[in-house]
Amino acid sequence: MDINSILFPILSIGGLGVIFGLGLGFAGVKFKVEQDERIPRVRECLPGANCGGCGFAGCDAFAEAVVSGKAKTNGCPVGGAAVGAKVADVMGVKASESEKMVAFVKCSGNCEVSKSKYDYYGMDDCSMENALAGGSKGCSYGCLGDGNCVKACNFGAISVVNGVAVVDKEKCTSCGACISACPKNLIELVPYKNKIHVACNSRDNGKTVRENCSVGCIGCTLCQKNCEYDAVHIENFLAKVDYDKCVQCGVCTTKCPTKAIK
Repeated sequence: MDINSILFPILSIGGLGVIFGLGLGFAGVKFKVEQDERIPRVRECLPGANCGGCGFAGCDAFAEAVVSGKAKTNGCPVGGAAVGAKVADVMGVKASESEKMVAFVKCSGNCEVSKSKYDYYGMDDCSMENALAGGSKGCSYGCLGDGNCVKACNFGAISVVNGVAVVDKEKCTSCGACISACPKNLIELVPYKNKIHVACNSRDNGKTVRENCSVGCIGCTLCQKNCEYDAVHIENFLAKVDYDKCVQCGVCTTKCPTKAIK
């Protein structure tokens, strides 16, 4: 076998490799996108939970959003004010404070006070149970207690107690993972400092609510009529608290006949 027939292909391929390599190197330098040096510095300030509670796809995306002006310096719910201050320092701006929010489950219809339509023996998955005629609970708006929110929470802030999810507000970081996980849309963010909440999400009329749950809101309007601060209103048979007006006087909780307002 002629040795040239072997060397020529090898040298040709090697030469092409060198040419392509030089071309890629040139292109990398020519079209290099310069990264703002503040992005990695902001990223270092973040806790690294990658929970998405800031509204962006993880801490890297949030850092880029802060530097580009698309996110506020105090937008990390996990890090809170301390992390917000560090990020603001990197950005060279004054740290801004936002009111702490925590998750709240709008249902207190546990196994003792709510009725069931049938016995559920499937997997512990709220979405799967909800697909079966809205779940086993008589109230189609009630917490199913299968723990999708518990599984979604990375901070151990939610547990199921007697068939209903309960949030530990001291552990909650307001990341919002539980909100997305609940097929009943039962969880919302509320101000940490406010202690008045409507623990019900039913839009059924009073008669239907009473048939299924003894602690549900029946839309009687007593809370609305007795609030001196116009902070409680009935919408679709359900009481709603305006946290901007609420002074936490507690009158609505004493007037509520079913104790749906906690």
